[in-house]
Amino acid sequence: MIENERNARCEHVLHVARQIMTAARTAPKARGMDVVEIALVTGDEKEQLSQRMEEMGSQNKMKFFLRDADNVRQAEAVILIGTRDVQRPRALNCGYCGFPNCASKPENVPCTFSSLDVGIAIGSACAMATDLRVDTRVMYSVGSAAQKMELLKDCGCVLALLLSVSSKSPFFDRKWPK
Repeated sequence: MIENERNARCEHVLHVARQIMTAARTAPKARGMDVVEIALVTGDEKEQLSQRMEEMGSQNKMKFFLRDADNVRQAEAVILIGTRDVQRPRALNCGYCGFPNCASKPENVPCTFSSLDVGIAIGSACAMATDLRVDTRVMYSVGSAAQKMELLKDCGCVLALLLSVSSKSPFFDRKWPK
């Protein structure tokens, strides 16, 4: 039997994406509280995500959303990582949110550890992608659109990790839309 890599690429990327999601899941979390949500976006939903980014980019005159929407189309898969209960304090009384302790933090102010948990999970996911030789790009813009579409229910602080397997990363030397 002969199997051409090009024919197996899509299946391989999905397998790798699941390994990357596992790396994000097992990343350390503040006080051991698992508020991280992770999802894989492919196919029609990935195209809908790209279209939403184009809408947001046009409405808000943010060209980088339009550029990044093209990257979503070029990616084989998109992994979303976000946190639930972003306002819920972790009871560390650290003051990182700008208030002296958790009790004095207003309800609508996010706990800093929500962002840190997402960042650590993204770092673990990127490290796994590197180990598996998959091109990636972390994008706030994609996470923002995913958040507006509620692709991760009740999540804030959503970031996206785009995955690609090609001869040259589409996330390098990115072209600005005209």
